[in-house]
This record gives sequence, C-alpha cells and structure tokens, in this order.
Amino acid sequence: MINLLCPMLATDMTKKVTDEELVDLYLETQNVAYFNLIYKRFSGKVFGKCLSLLKSESDAEDATQDVMMKILLNLSKFSGRSRFSTWIYSITYNYCIDFIRKKKKDPSIYVDDFIENLDVQEEVDDRFLMEMNVKRLKVILEVIPIADKSILMMKYQDEMSIREIGGILEKSESAIKMKIKRAKQKFKKTFKEKYKDNEG
Repeated sequence: MINLLCPMLATDMTKKVTDEELVDLYLETQNVAYFNLIYKRFSGKVFGKCLSLLKSESDAEDATQDVMMKILLNLSKFSGRSRFSTWIYSITYNYCIDFIRKKKKDPSIYVDDFIENLDVQEEVDDRFLMEMNVKRLKVILEVIPIADKSILMMKYQDEMSIREIGGILEKSESAIKMKIKRAKQKFKKTFKEKYKDNEG
C-alpha cells in the first residue's frame, strides 16, 4: 500500500507537492510510490496527446506505456530548466513523431527547413483561432499536417512559450515564430477552403 511505502503521500500534503519536488523525492529515495503519483498525474495527459497525434486508441495506449517508461528511465536527466510538464510533452511529442515517421516510412514529416525563409504573407490574428467554433476548430486540426497541428497545440492548448517550443523542437526562437506563423496561415487557408465564406 502507498500508505506504508510513503506516509506523506497519504496526507493532504500530496496536492501541495510540485511535480519537480516529486521527481527529486523519487530520485533521492527510489521509492516507487513517488513515481506512481507522477504516473497518476500525467498518464492521462500523455494518452490524450498521443491520441490526438496518432489518431488510434490502441496505438495511443501502447505509446503512453512506452512514453511513461521512457520518463521513468530518464528522470535523472530532467534538469529543471523547463517545467516538468514541458519535459514530458517533449518526450511524448518526439515519440509520436518518430512513430509516425516509421509507420509512414517518411523521414520528412517535420523536415521543412528548406522553406524556413519563405516569404510569408499577412499575419493571422490569434483571435481567428481563439474565437472559432470548437467543432470546426477540431475538424481543421485533424486536416492540417501533423507538424502544424502539433506546434499550434503547443502554443495555444499547452500555452508553451516560444522558448519552450524551441527547446522541444531544437529550433531557434525566430524559426519557431516562423513555423507558428506558417501553421496559422495553413489553418486559415484550410478553414476557408472547407467552410467557404461561412462564419467560424
């Protein structure tokens, strides 16, 4: 029982323990109860991310187990320079992209650097996305390329900073800004093609 393994986890103090503190406690004690709590906090979120990217419940379930195992084996590598949730998202994102690349045998899913300096047209206002009908928003996110969907999710759903996204994708902040700008334009273009002149 968790109570016997770690009495502290049985109290209301559990809710006050930060993710980073849990990592430190696990690394110091190697007490499985601490990782069980990390698993409980994040496995559902990881599954949600995997499902949105892989679009298959069975693949997402397998991916979640693999990702959580990667997290367990690599906890000592968490430096604390970013939020723990961002670090977990990075592992999840990279796992799913690798999975898709292998499944489609396409190494270029996120290799678009050759158009990094492409002349980008007008800036798409964030309100275009934020005020859109939720049902239509979900439809468009399923249609646009996985790379564009992912970066928009990181920025608007996970509320990551440009710096955090850059750390995950190993890109400069200026490159990330350009990717977000292009993704928003693709989103708007796809929306207009699908819904014509209808209001969002």
